[in-house]
Amino acid sequence: MAAGRKKVSVIGAGNVGATAAFHVAKQGYADVVLLDLPDDLTLERPRKTGSMAQGKALDLNQVSPIVGYDARIRGTSDYGDTAGSDVVVITSGRPRSPGMSREDLLAVNADIVQSVAAQAVAASPDAVYIVVSNPLDAMCHVALKATGLPSQRVIGQAGVLDSTRYRNYIAAAVGVSVEDVQAYVLGGHGDQMVPVRSLTTVGGIPVQKWVDTGKLSADELQKIEDDTRQGGGILTALIGTSAWYAPGVASAEMAEAVLLDRRRILPCTVLLNGQYGIRDLYFGVPTLLSAKGAEEVYDLTQLVTLTETELAGIKESASKVQATVDSLKSLGKL
Repeated sequence: MAAGRKKVSVIGAGNVGATAAFHVAKQGYADVVLLDLPDDLTLERPRKTGSMAQGKALDLNQVSPIVGYDARIRGTSDYGDTAGSDVVVITSGRPRSPGMSREDLLAVNADIVQSVAAQAVAASPDAVYIVVSNPLDAMCHVALKATGLPSQRVIGQAGVLDSTRYRNYIAAAVGVSVEDVQAYVLGGHGDQMVPVRSLTTVGGIPVQKWVDTGKLSADELQKIEDDTRQGGGILTALIGTSAWYAPGVASAEMAEAVLLDRRRILPCTVLLNGQYGIRDLYFGVPTLLSAKGAEEVYDLTQLVTLTETELAGIKESASKVQATVDSLKSLGKL
């Protein structure tokens, strides 16, 4: 690890973790530690030498001369190697298989996230923690309890990914660059998420105007919103496991905002304390990300006029997230 360079630790060397590690290193602003369990705990037939985390780190380091980055990636199963991290990204957990809902993962992933978060915070008590493990909203509660940190330093990656999917669908349907589509997806990470149509613009023009002028049909826009809500399930059905490219890069984007103190306004899963009429619940909303973590949370209900449908969607989404958190409590995980 280079002296003076920022440090990011990614816990979980699966597809999402390795993608996040690569994207962080590729930007050149931080060295990366990629950590996973020793192979004798994860494989029926362990490798004779080394581990998957070490192998993926070596592979990613060997890409650096081609891509052109000097950041180093270290693979390990020792939390001591993560000490002094500025950001810790938690991706550990069982992946979702076809037909499995995020809620099916609840108990097993709660135990995993509790364990890794507790070990990571012992090594890096001053880091900002980005949770990616599913079910995302509930796992943020687990990580918050396990770390004992202020809630602004334990945040979830969901809205960046969901909003990216929404923007991509709209850009493809209208035939414009994704860079010219701006949109927010709020709420829980799953079927209950809320694409905010009233704040979605294409080239600065409200998306509803594109519908009104016939550039995009109402049915197309509705399908886009439905496909956004079902985004994870659609990909799982196609590839047989959870997506990893977009989630990994979305996690790296959040890490960059924190590491470089970029003060980005991004949709993140944060602990609400009265905003949107919601209290003590992790929920996806626009958030100012800085070196402090979630420095400020924006309550859109106080800033703009949302539609009745959107407000009802937020309320329903919060109810479903709360039900998942209540299930965790009933299982003794919170």
